[in-house]
Amino acid sequence: MNGGDEVAAATPAGPPPPLEWKFSQVFGERTAGEELQEVDIISAIEFDKTGDHLATGDRGGRVVLFERTDTKDHGGSRRDLERMDYPITRHPEFRYKTEFQSHEPEFDYLKSLEIEEKINKIRWCQTANGALFLLSTNDKTIKFWKVQEKKVKKISEMNVDPSKAVGNGSVASSSNSSAPKPYLANGGCTDRLHNSPGNDFSIPAGGFPSLRLPVVVTSAETSLVARCRRVYAHAHDYHINSISNNSDGETFISADDLRINLWNLEISNQSFNIVDVKPGNMEDLTEVITSAEFHPNQCNMLAYSSSKGSIRLIDLRQSALCDSHAKLFEEQEAPGSRSFFTEIIASISDIKFAKDGRYLLSRDYMTLKLWDINMDSGPVSTFQVHEYLRPKLCDLYENDSIFDKFECCLSGDGSRVATGSYSNLFRVFGCSPGSTEATTLEASKNPMRRQVQTPSRPSRSLTTLTRVVRRGAESPGVDANGNSFDSATKLLHLAWHPTENSIACAAANSLYMYYA
Repeated sequence: MNGGDEVAAATPAGPPPPLEWKFSQVFGERTAGEELQEVDIISAIEFDKTGDHLATGDRGGRVVLFERTDTKDHGGSRRDLERMDYPITRHPEFRYKTEFQSHEPEFDYLKSLEIEEKINKIRWCQTANGALFLLSTNDKTIKFWKVQEKKVKKISEMNVDPSKAVGNGSVASSSNSSAPKPYLANGGCTDRLHNSPGNDFSIPAGGFPSLRLPVVVTSAETSLVARCRRVYAHAHDYHINSISNNSDGETFISADDLRINLWNLEISNQSFNIVDVKPGNMEDLTEVITSAEFHPNQCNMLAYSSSKGSIRLIDLRQSALCDSHAKLFEEQEAPGSRSFFTEIIASISDIKFAKDGRYLLSRDYMTLKLWDINMDSGPVSTFQVHEYLRPKLCDLYENDSIFDKFECCLSGDGSRVATGSYSNLFRVFGCSPGSTEATTLEASKNPMRRQVQTPSRPSRSLTTLTRVVRRGAESPGVDANGNSFDSATKLLHLAWHPTENSIACAAANSLYMYYA
């Protein structure tokens, strides 16, 4: 080894440079003045493990699927091309694939309770035989869907010439007849029995020489068919807030406010209650479950968060009912900082494991926190998201915005995290050692418009924040650092592509996609 190599080895690599985000696509963009329909608002977003498919769910109970198109242009799979050092310059592009009605509004007559059709979560399952499988849930019922391309079947041969389609030889595809005629069981038409003057059909002498039955042939055309394979119902007394697939490919969990149930994908009429935080007396209830997620690699580990700002890691091998946790992650509050809003803003709205399972990301109202599951003394990084809203907490409490549940996500390599905010903004932070990346983007066709740098402040979080100021007419309140604030437009749902720097996010009924 020469001296130059030793110097290079001794010098640690610096943090990656900040990403420059660009607009890629938008689906369902509203035109100026177009009225927003409540049922069209997107309520869930999820990439599959390959990143080739994207699913969204909305408040109307529909699931819409998108498929990637840019990788199909090259000869061979993306991984093969990467091994060949093929220069892939195109960013991920998606197109609409299909949609289906997953849930319908229901009514619980025992509890006199309306069950809305809104999709709370979507999770992709393992593909098989070219078919896509996914789980979707509303407040009470989970469904297992299979989406598959099927060849269209057509009728090719008929008993008579379609151009003379009347009487008992009437052809389904003929459009000669404007009004439907009553037909007998054997195909005869009652018109003929009454010798109506408008019927010019006559049976040839000696009858038909032969009866040709219709022949069904499979054409080259294909259509996408979504079928509900299983329905997992009647297992939750409270609203389902999470579903998560296990890495074993056979089981999944569903969580509501007080319980977590374990299901087998093949068995819809039975589940096992593995976590139950319901006290004997409901007056003693101090916290509820807000989110739950399986470990991405270890099928016996899962984590769930609570409204008190704690995360519990449990091991299914310890006992059948996992009331005791293997590890507890929570941050001690600073002395003298307690207020009326302390517990409300500490409530964790979403947790996500990093791809390798080593780190866990949590989102509360004010911050994003990154946890090392081997270190339960506190988070390894804290990113300030809504610190500028602290003076406005009273107003946010009055209009219920303080209870908004923002999601979070991690990049595939674990070097960055992202979450949503108000005014259709979302934020991307670098979490590599030494990184000061903190970008604020707007869900629009110009995500990086008008940015303001704020001075560095010493804290445990990132120090240099990039801000976006929207036009004055669109921002009813702007804080001293230039943050626009409109609690009516909130970006709650977003997802990071599993292998590339691409983010999909929902602004009301519009799906925006960005790449870097």
